[in-house]
Amino acid sequence: MANNSDVKSLLDAGVHFGHLTRKWNPNMAPYIYMERNGIHIINLYKTSAKLAEATEALRNIAASGRKVLFVATKKQAKDIVAQHASDANMPYITERWPGGMLTNFVTIRKAVKKMATVDRMKKDGRYETLSKKERLQVDRMRAKLEKNLGSITEMTRMPAALFIVDTVREHIAVKEALKLGIPIFAMVDTNANPRDIDYVIPSNDDASKSIDIIVKEATDAIQAGLEDRKSEKNAEDQAKEEKEEKEAKVAKEEKVAKEAAKADKKAAKEEKATAETTAKDEEE
Repeated sequence: MANNSDVKSLLDAGVHFGHLTRKWNPNMAPYIYMERNGIHIINLYKTSAKLAEATEALRNIAASGRKVLFVATKKQAKDIVAQHASDANMPYITERWPGGMLTNFVTIRKAVKKMATVDRMKKDGRYETLSKKERLQVDRMRAKLEKNLGSITEMTRMPAALFIVDTVREHIAVKEALKLGIPIFAMVDTNANPRDIDYVIPSNDDASKSIDIIVKEATDAIQAGLEDRKSEKNAEDQAKEEKEEKEAKVAKEEKVAKEAAKADKKAAKEEKATAETTAKDEEE
């Protein structure tokens, strides 16, 4: 059951405001509480429950060491998503969605590598050998790539999931993810179709306060997952270190025992030789 304090914070952020009733998608009916002044009101208890379900899944993904790609190109969401995604060290797209971003990932990676090539040229001096016109062209290309793809330079493999703000606007991203079977987490407003979304968070995807509170919950869960992974790794390292210490101790004890046994054997041999010599002397 949803926590009343959580619902209150969602209410204060305006998460409950949907779209005009004439723009609604009938598939969102289960998440709509009522209609007021021609606007649908979202059931925040369902939002809170769905948000908890989504954040738990995001935490597990982060704990497994995989990436979640955040997608939000609408004006009121861009800065919010860029800030929170950066805080969680996750890739994000806040400019135009590059067609084939997922379905043609290899080509996108090549474009990202072009930026790295330009950076190396500037470091090793090759950039200075170019003509003024060529340097201008290279700089323009680098700036364009940085604007569109700069936030995914560290994403060397396909993301484990997408987090989308406004699935209607980002319909191409949704289609690509569906084609590849990549799970989708999304803020879904009353004008959108929730059927294609794996983790639906029924919410107002237009108001900046609403976007901020939902995205922050998501990135906080991811950061918690990263902490879980770090703690688990530390525990594994400690267990490994303890195991190595134990093995070293056992090996040392075995070595000491072997050396002691060898010394005892040598002493016994010497004692026997002495006894034999003494007996021989007595006989003489």
